[in-house]
Amino acid sequence: MIDWLFRNRHTGEITVAQAPNLSISVFAVAAALRWALSPSGTWGTLLDVVATVALLWWALDELIRGVNPFRRLLGAAVLAIELVLVVR
Repeated sequence: MIDWLFRNRHTGEITVAQAPNLSISVFAVAAALRWALSPSGTWGTLLDVVATVALLWWALDELIRGVNPFRRLLGAAVLAIELVLVVR
């Protein structure tokens, strides 16, 4: 079960984490700026939207193109949580 869950379907290696791609990097920068600067008004809203869209993009990408079932499940979980938070 562990082998099936974590085995990279492209390389055959065990993959739990990967180097950040553009979408998760954009999310990290926007979230860090939001946390560090705590802007209000338009700038705060803009950083919230950028961070949310980038994280949704990353989650959807992982769900569709994840290299193993773990990465796809991780994408599905993050996507579900973010959608609940957006709708709420």
